[in-house]
Amino acid sequence: MSTRRRLKTVTGVSGSTDVYSAALDPQRSTLESSIEIAKLAEANGFDALFAADLLSFGAQGAIGAQEPLIFVAALSAVTERIGLIATVTTTFHHPYNLARLFGTLDHVSNGRAAWNAVTSSLGEENYGDQELPAPEQRYARATEVIEVVNALFDSWQPDALTRDAHGGAILHPDRVRPIDHAGEFFTVRGPLNIPTLPQRRPVQFQAGQSAAGVELGARLAEVVFTSLPTLADAVAFTTKIRARAAELGRADGLPLIMSSFHATYGSSEAEVARLVREQHEATDFEAGRIALADMLGGGVDLSELPLDQPIPEKLLPDVASVQRRRGRVEIFSAFARQGKTLRELIIAAKDTGHWAAAGTPEQLADAIAERYDAGVLDVISLGGLADPRTRDFLLNGLLPELRRRDIVAKDSIEGTFREKLELPPLPSPIVSVA
Repeated sequence: MSTRRRLKTVTGVSGSTDVYSAALDPQRSTLESSIEIAKLAEANGFDALFAADLLSFGAQGAIGAQEPLIFVAALSAVTERIGLIATVTTTFHHPYNLARLFGTLDHVSNGRAAWNAVTSSLGEENYGDQELPAPEQRYARATEVIEVVNALFDSWQPDALTRDAHGGAILHPDRVRPIDHAGEFFTVRGPLNIPTLPQRRPVQFQAGQSAAGVELGARLAEVVFTSLPTLADAVAFTTKIRARAAELGRADGLPLIMSSFHATYGSSEAEVARLVREQHEATDFEAGRIALADMLGGGVDLSELPLDQPIPEKLLPDVASVQRRRGRVEIFSAFARQGKTLRELIIAAKDTGHWAAAGTPEQLADAIAERYDAGVLDVISLGGLADPRTRDFLLNGLLPELRRRDIVAKDSIEGTFREKLELPPLPSPIVSVA
């Protein structure tokens, strides 16, 4: 009888404003706080570290963002077992460079690399573009980028490197084949000039849940990072993307579903209620109007609307006309059509459409178990390790409870990140004929 895959755990290591403090101190590295989080996460059995990314400064600053690949490569030197997920755009990178970068990360980390491929919703002004390409074009390019990168990883046959009688390496150049790719966006002859990777390919994550994002995730992603605020959203999305993946001949259970869990912890229901009330009271509603407008695609003026009334239907955007974050626009448009007031929507926007819950560790474990048991949660992102209070609830409350329920494994699986995630074997590489 098969044993179900346990829930895998991830925590973030980038985006901390502590980077600004470190940048002012010549004796500190901007990596310092993330090293502490990385070591703590590894010691407590987390499966991976996740580095997000931003490609422009923005109204709120850069939020401490640094280049994810360099960031996790540095963390690979101070960790041994934990996976390393770097977010890198397909819209502003060339696939040959991406293959070399992620291939090198997989080698230097001994098989712990993962790529979270995004198509970007901002930053075009920094790459010579006046306007962000339409989502359909960005996803068409993303599909070709990932396919080329995979072909480059597979350009080395398994026996391209062998050992001689003394244990040294022998390269067989005739077993390293060009890919001869000529597509809509790229022409890449190949082969890759990096030896076969420990994982053959880094684990492929993908973020994006518009129609084009679902198609890309169903076709090529091994893990899809989603914004699914409710159980119903999670069931609908998982059903849709896995049905499409099955039509494309993917293995059962692919892609895995990853959700970010925005938790408010309390030791009692009374404390939870107080904390939630205080968070609501601390909301800057004028800044919140701007943040909510961004969640609705950026073209909505909410400045004069009453806080305690719903947004009029006529102000909600046509999703097909939105160029950025269509998945988020769909989420918040649906909230608005349910009759939520502007005040309620602004509060919800603080979690940017992600899954949010408040409760004791046991109650939060119930919420996680509900999605896990429904088969719509395979990987969960748990934040808060940088904050002493949240860290205590997470490491000494929620995680032990999930392990007690046998939802999260008591012992981390050894091996590559691919093996930790218990992913099915990669398809056999297509070997060209000379």
